[in-house]
Amino acid sequence: MNNIERYRVTCTLSFGDIYGQIIVWLIVLFISLAAAMALMGASRPVYALATVGLVLVLSLPFLLFAFVTTLLNHIEFAAVDPAEKPQTAAASVPASQRPVQAAG
Repeated sequence: MNNIERYRVTCTLSFGDIYGQIIVWLIVLFISLAAAMALMGASRPVYALATVGLVLVLSLPFLLFAFVTTLLNHIEFAAVDPAEKPQTAAASVPASQRPVQAAG
């Protein structure tokens, strides 16, 4: 169990890494909504709702898979030298990412 202390886990994921995936999914959603609006004028508007539901149900697993694989590709394990002084969690966070503290 002491082996876990010899590695530093960092996540380098940023919003720009998943931005394209979100845009593609939104395009798919808008195309399905356009198809639903086209079917809404038909004699059976239930087909329009079924089309949107089917697209959502079929596209969400692919979106989830894309997010999870992107996240896993941005997790890094770096070996830490045992002679190096261990950093605390607060000290390893850059100043620009630290939470705001209330004055008082």
